[in-house]
Amino acid sequence: MYDIKALYEAESIEHAVKLLAEHPEAQIIAGGSDVLVQMREGKRAGKELVSIYGLDEMRGVSFEADGAIRIGSLTSFSHITRDPIIKEHINVLGEAVDMVGGPQIRNIGTIGGNTCNGVTSADSASTLHAWDAVVELTGPNGVRRIPIHDFYIRAGVVDLRPGELQTAIIIPKASYEGYKGHYIKYAMRNAMDIATTGCSVNVKLSSDKMVMEDVRIAYGVAGPVPMRAPQAEEAAKGKTVSGGNVKAFAETVLKDINPRDSWRASKEFRQHIAVVLAERALRESIRLAGGVIDE
Repeated sequence: MYDIKALYEAESIEHAVKLLAEHPEAQIIAGGSDVLVQMREGKRAGKELVSIYGLDEMRGVSFEADGAIRIGSLTSFSHITRDPIIKEHINVLGEAVDMVGGPQIRNIGTIGGNTCNGVTSADSASTLHAWDAVVELTGPNGVRRIPIHDFYIRAGVVDLRPGELQTAIIIPKASYEGYKGHYIKYAMRNAMDIATTGCSVNVKLSSDKMVMEDVRIAYGVAGPVPMRAPQAEEAAKGKTVSGGNVKAFAETVLKDINPRDSWRASKEFRQHIAVVLAERALRESIRLAGGVIDE
């Protein structure tokens, strides 16, 4: 059924790194919701696999000493959606991953697998970009952490070096404290579909809820990799909470994004949707943050 040359089961992170060093052509398998499908399609036929699915040390959500939120790379989408830390501090991430596939996929699929695929349409990717997430990688030379926007190199390619595996995703305290966010997935059908465009927005309001102190926006399928819209962010930062400023912010995203034509949607349609989603997502983020938009 599956053309697998060999399957090695890691007993620890250190053992996984050792197995990858001993079998440099081997590929990592976690939940398998992507890898096994690709093998059946012949894309990974005859490969050696290193399974990390049994490594509970890479599961769960917790706080680090500095208040950063640590999400183990083997944490399933379902776990993230239900986790109390996620619900309290970055609920938008739980909402975003709850749009991945169906219940079976969300139970088996992992946040690490979703990001390591390197695809721009991943529902977690744009939200993690909007949270300024940091990716933790463990390999033969120890542990390194890099910003998620540096982790994505080009379509389908991420910065995983030989012998490395992704062990966690970190959301710094300064990136989530005081922020509220909203994610919108636009797809051709409501269930089990890849995003035509995904838009995630976070906002931090002033204490009187009248000024947008900071705004972050990130997209999926607006370019070859998930991406932020820095010019739009600057257009909103420090501006009063008003309908005009929200619209100006949304229109500015066209200076940052570069969607492509595909059978799912034309470039022009994706540009139109990007503006609409930016306005809707910022409006909802402002509402969640306790603001009232002056029209």
